[in-house]
Amino acid sequence: MVGSGAREHALAWALAKSADVVVTPGNVGIAAHGIECVDAPATELEADLFVIGPEQPLVEGLADRLRAQGKVVVGPGADGAVLEGSKAFMKQFLAGAGVPTAAFGTFRDEAGALAFLDTMSPPYVIKTDGLAAGKGVLVTNDRDEAARDVRDKLQGRSFGSAGTTVVIEEGLDGEECSLLVLCDGTHVTALVPAQDFKRVGDGDEGANTGGMGAYAPMETMTPALVAAVMESIVAPTVRELKVRGIDFRGVLYAGVMLTSKGPKLLEYNVRFGDPETEVLVPLYGSGLFDLLRAVGEGRLDRATAVAKGAAVTVVLASHGYPQGSRKGDVIDGLGPDGQLEEPLEGVTVFHAGTARDPRGRFVTNGGRVLAVTGVGQTLSEARARAYAGASLVDFEGRVMRHDIALGAIRGDQ
Repeated sequence: MVGSGAREHALAWALAKSADVVVTPGNVGIAAHGIECVDAPATELEADLFVIGPEQPLVEGLADRLRAQGKVVVGPGADGAVLEGSKAFMKQFLAGAGVPTAAFGTFRDEAGALAFLDTMSPPYVIKTDGLAAGKGVLVTNDRDEAARDVRDKLQGRSFGSAGTTVVIEEGLDGEECSLLVLCDGTHVTALVPAQDFKRVGDGDEGANTGGMGAYAPMETMTPALVAAVMESIVAPTVRELKVRGIDFRGVLYAGVMLTSKGPKLLEYNVRFGDPETEVLVPLYGSGLFDLLRAVGEGRLDRATAVAKGAAVTVVLASHGYPQGSRKGDVIDGLGPDGQLEEPLEGVTVFHAGTARDPRGRFVTNGGRVLAVTGVGQTLSEARARAYAGASLVDFEGRVMRHDIALGAIRGDQ
C-alpha cells in the first residue's frame, strides 16, 4: 500500500483482513494499528499486489515503473492519471468521448477568462488545472470573487504552477454523488455510491476542503441511476481510453451531479477518494483483496463484490482548517493503538495527520487529523456510532461538522 493518509489507513486495515500488508511510508496511526510501515520506495519492495493511494505518484508514473518490474498494480499509468492531473485535459477528453458534463472554457490568459466569465450565470465554478489536494475549486455566486480567484490562480498566487491554467465551468443544479468504479482495462464494477461533504461548516457553509465526512450507501442514487451513470458516463470513458491505447487498471472516481436533465460528470479522479474510502472499504469486508487483485490482473469480470450495511465517516480537522493548520495539539481519547481509548462497537479511527510527541502521545500533524468511521446495519445506526466515537476524541481547536448524513436520514437531501 502506497501512501500516508486516512485513505491508506482504511485500505490497509481492510486488506489486512485477508493479506499481509506493508505500507510505504504509512503513518504513526497505521503502525499503531499493527500494520507494518516502511520507508523504502515501493519499487524496492516485493508483494503480490501494489495499491497506490494518492494521485501525485500516479501522475508521476509510479504504476508504470512497478509494472515494468512485472508487478500487479491497482492504479493507472501516467497516461491515464492525466485525467486527474489536468482538468483541462479531462474536459477535452470528456468532450471527445461524448460524456455529459458542464459547459466549460479553458484559459491561460486573464482577459479571455474574464470575458468568458461574463457570459456565465451564477454559480461560477473556477478550477485549478493541476493537482491541488482537493482544494483547487471555487464555487461562488459572487462575480467579483470569481474574478479575483481567476486572477490569483493564473498569476500563480493560489497554487503556483498547478494553477496557471484555469477551467471555468457552468454551475450545475442537483445532488452530488461519488461513484467509485473499478476498472481492469476492459471491465468495470461500480462500488456502492457514496456522498462526501466538501464545505467546512454545517449546512454546506464555509470554505471548500478536502472533505469533512462521507456516508454510504447513498440511497437516492438508485440502481437505475447507477446504471444510467455507467451507461452514459463510464462506458464512453472506457471506450475512449481504449481508443487512445490507455490500459487503465485502477479506480475511476466519478464525481457526478444528478441534474434535472440527467446525470452529468463534474470530474474524474483516478484513485480511491478521501474520505469516501473510509466509508466504502468497511462494507466489503475481507473480499477487498481479491477484488483489487482482479483489477490489477485484468479479470474483474470474474470477481464479485458484495457490500453489506452502511457507514458514516466524520473528519476531525485541526485548528484553522482549511485556511491553515496547527501542529502539535495533544489528542485526547486515543489508546496506545491509535484507536478509541474507550472502544465502541462498529467504530474505527483512521489517521490522516497525526504524529507522536516525545512523551509518545498522539498529536495533530496536518489539516485533516482523524477520520472516525461508524458501521451499522442501517445508516442511522452507522451515523450514531460515528458521532459517538467522534465525541470521545478531542484536541484544542478541533474542527468538525455535525450534520454528516443527517439529510439522508431525514430524507431531505
